[in-house]
Amino acid sequence: MRRKLPSTAALAAFEAAARHQSYTRAASELAVTQSAICRQIASLEDFLGVKLFRRSQRGVALTEAGQRYSRRVAARLDEVERDALDLMSGGEEGGGSLELAVVPTFATQWLLPRLGDFQRQHPGITLHFTPRTRPFLFTDTPFDAAILPGSEPWPGTESIDLLPEPLVAVASPRLPGAQACRSADDVARLPLLQASTRPDGWRQWFASLGRAVEHDMAGPRMELFSMLSEAAAQGLGVALVPRLLVESDLASGRLVVVLPHPHASGRSYRLIYPPHKADGPLLQALASWLTGQAAAYRAQA
Repeated sequence: MRRKLPSTAALAAFEAAARHQSYTRAASELAVTQSAICRQIASLEDFLGVKLFRRSQRGVALTEAGQRYSRRVAARLDEVERDALDLMSGGEEGGGSLELAVVPTFATQWLLPRLGDFQRQHPGITLHFTPRTRPFLFTDTPFDAAILPGSEPWPGTESIDLLPEPLVAVASPRLPGAQACRSADDVARLPLLQASTRPDGWRQWFASLGRAVEHDMAGPRMELFSMLSEAAAQGLGVALVPRLLVESDLASGRLVVVLPHPHASGRSYRLIYPPHKADGPLLQALASWLTGQAAAYRAQA
């Protein structure tokens, strides 16, 4: 049976016009005339039997159906482009690529410094990284897997525990009082830098020492651990961060642990993937390498 598929040229014209909210800018991007964009979108609307754009005094705007369809078309065209790039880069010769969602700081501080070893072992596999700091649905993304911290598995996924996440309080050695801390009360007198993804992080840390601090949720709030550690290194306050993300700064002396009290956050970094990806040879190769690297780091730590 013949597939009921619109032309890719029409889809490309629609995606560009939807993204720019302009036929003119879409035509410029695709190096065609504006009338060609109009014809492609008109043919797509005739094919679908649905209006995708409405005209206004300011130009064109997506209809509600057009908004829904544009999101799906953009995702599908991205997948087609990635497949083409894989083949163009030699993916047909026993290799391929994986799309990974990663926490930016973990990728920068722990994963990327070790990635050369993976490339030497698997030269045919290319890893693509996209930053993510919060859970998501795999069905809504192009990702094959994710490496994120969490306290429990995501529903509908499989995962492999890699590294626990003990948190340590760190600051610049130049921060007044940072190297004189002997108790939780001493730490509480320092400016507390807050992680927006862990709003109760300091409260739990102080509670693990048997203390309740009134202002434990006050202070500058930042999204990424890399921002927190850099703010701490610049003397802006004390940050509560996973030790594995600041090993190099501790070794160089840019940061110091203000109180030797690693706190188990209850989270661990995991390789997370949808069940239908579990048997893929590329993902299996990555999982085997990651578990080996994580075991080596735990043994050294």
